[in-house]
Amino acid sequence: MKAIMGIKATLFPAEAVEGEREKIVMIPFSAETQGELFNGRTHINGTDTQHILPDGSMRLSARYILHGTDRDGNECRLFIENCGNSPDNCIPVIRTDSPRLAFLENIPLSSKVEAYEKGVIVRVFS
Repeated sequence: MKAIMGIKATLFPAEAVEGEREKIVMIPFSAETQGELFNGRTHINGTDTQHILPDGSMRLSARYILHGTDRDGNECRLFIENCGNSPDNCIPVIRTDSPRLAFLENIPLSSKVEAYEKGVIVRVFS
């Protein structure tokens, strides 16, 4: 696996609702990344949604759009949705309006989440 991007997400206070079938936790965040492929940040906060089932299992989904520049310096955006059942078992899906980064839409990706003092760093691998 090759690391292709590290995204630093700063977390904000969560909101939660506990229903009969599951607990839903929504955590807003801002995000930014700097790297060889893409440099950018969110303009509008993303949301990490956690579905926590009575048996303790989870479904996770984080969605956000990064605005920035691709490796050629052209302005572009990346939509990222990272879904899975644990922070170490999530699959990112990327969509972009950058022809230079379009290959990210067609390759298998994985991610790992690491904590830092204000949030998490999401490392994306191909």
